Amino acid sequence: MTELPKIDFIYLNEQDMIKAGVTDMAGCVDTMEDMFKLLHSGDYRMAGANNDSHGAMIMFPENSPFETMPKPTADRRFMAMPAYLGGQYGTAGVKWYGSNIANRDKGLPRSILMFTLNDADTSAPLAYMSANLLSAYRTGAVPGVGARHLARQDSKVLAVQGPGVMGKTSLAAFMATCPEIDTVKLLGRSQGSIDRFVEWVKETYPQVTTIEIVEDLETLVRGSDIVTYCASGETGDVSKYPMVKREWLKPGAFLSMPASCDIDEGMKSKDVRKVCDNIGLYEAWFDELPKPAHVHVPVIGVKFLDMIEEGKMDRAELEDLGAICAGATPGRQNEDEIIILSVGGMPVEDVAWGTVIYRNAIAKGIGTKLNLWDKPVLR
Repeated sequence: MTELPKIDFIYLNEQDMIKAGVTDMAGCVDTMEDMFKLLHSGDYRMAGANNDSHGAMIMFPENSPFETMPKPTADRRFMAMPAYLGGQYGTAGVKWYGSNIANRDKGLPRSILMFTLNDADTSAPLAYMSANLLSAYRTGAVPGVGARHLARQDSKVLAVQGPGVMGKTSLAAFMATCPEIDTVKLLGRSQGSIDRFVEWVKETYPQVTTIEIVEDLETLVRGSDIVTYCASGETGDVSKYPMVKREWLKPGAFLSMPASCDIDEGMKSKDVRKVCDNIGLYEAWFDELPKPAHVHVPVIGVKFLDMIEEGKMDRAELEDLGAICAGATPGRQNEDEIIILSVGGMPVEDVAWGTVIYRNAIAKGIGTKLNLWDKPVLR
């Protein structure tokens, strides 16, 4: 070949993403389950020495001599999250993740995300996408996959701590996989976010006949079939992470934890099943972080690794959601067992759902075609 071909790709803004199906939660749950099976088979790669890294994050110092350098405030991050996924996807991609909790004061979302999808053979770009909805729905869909295998299918009462985006998409996934849910208990920090969440639930899920606003975690958790903690918060002081206590839980409860969480001694018991969305992800975090690692990454799976390191938990007790989806490990085995799922979030999820949305967009003629080059100047 003496001349490289012209390369075009498509740009998908947020409305394009919606038209291409990014908010199809049932479809997203199915895609995430398929992705977990590929993880179990090993047909994927993420960053890092063990191919399971969450991504690479820019760290800002507490004190900088440069006036314009960002401060390490709550949820302040810039992160690149790359991955390759095989199977029917056969694509690679990277999510560029920017976040600042102070964005809310400017009328902006806390996180502003973009995703690039690439051909895994040539590395040519296929699409550049608005990724806030992509990320939100793939994050919410993972708890839905967990509920499909680990929650009681007659679950009726859902408890949500944190009435934000993650709370909404987690609820959407639970509704897609546990259709008997008719009661939502809600704990939030601001009346405005609570009111918006309640309005959204009433409009979107009329089958929810009861919405109960509660004032504390114990009231939220008691009597609930499914519990999820979805509120963002500062890291560094584990005593401030929202707690879940064994005595609060009814038999058969399923807990999905995609945000800050801590557990009491009762929850550390062997009779509480402890599942991670991908054990390798937590091992990558654990290798990278000072100890105890849960101080620095507040998701509960990191706490499990601390417990193993401290001799308070056997490594064999830690279960992997991919193995459960693939049938190599059993899902729920009886109606009374309590199961807690740690949801850390992985770039392979963005690649999986992003590939589906890209192919939908191509099939429907959605998006704006952009040109990379007609002929590269340097080669």
